[in-house]
Amino acid sequence: MKPTISDAEYRSQVRQRFLNVDSSNVMDALDMVGRPNQALHADFAPYPMDGGKVAGFAYTIRGQMTPYEGTGDPEKMRACSGISSNEVSVWSGDGQGICYFGELIALGMKERGCVGAIVDGGIRDVSWLGMHQFPIFARYRTPVQSIGRWKVTANQIPIYVRGATTDFVTINPGDFVLGDADGVVVVPIDCLEDVLCQAETLTQKEVLIREELAKGLSLAEALSKYGHV
Repeated sequence: MKPTISDAEYRSQVRQRFLNVDSSNVMDALDMVGRPNQALHADFAPYPMDGGKVAGFAYTIRGQMTPYEGTGDPEKMRACSGISSNEVSVWSGDGQGICYFGELIALGMKERGCVGAIVDGGIRDVSWLGMHQFPIFARYRTPVQSIGRWKVTANQIPIYVRGATTDFVTINPGDFVLGDADGVVVVPIDCLEDVLCQAETLTQKEVLIREELAKGLSLAEALSKYGHV
């Protein structure tokens, strides 16, 4: 019996396989299966720059700008407490210049097995996040906290995140997100297996090409033998 996507061991295996491929090959594979608009906007960058790959199943969180009284956001705490192993928290909302979260929330999520974050907005405590080895891709960093300014309104629902080739990419809970030096891509759960297998095939082809180029094969010969990659 084939394991389901909710099976913990299977999810861990899928994540490890994605860690061994590049976002560029995953995006090429998405093109092959007819999903050409799955890359996030170029503004998304790793914080810190050497923070490493983000790879995991999407745990979605949505918020909005709104003034409020008090010293915290109980809905944010509740939403963050639901995350689990092999998941990446994906934050969306209309915050401008606002930090959606920082070191302490990241540590709380990491304790629950969260393996990183994608933030369509701001973060802070960047140096500390790097020390804790919690990889994050965000649109900007800012010292401005969210308390009193921005709050979480929902979690584990479909969300819109700024896209590279379209205004927004829809991310559903359970979709797979991969971020590396080339950017961030989102793999819809309904084509995950096909995309991952195609990306692994492309990766192996590139390994062969590099080996043959190192042995003296010309680029023209490599393209003739292996085709475009």
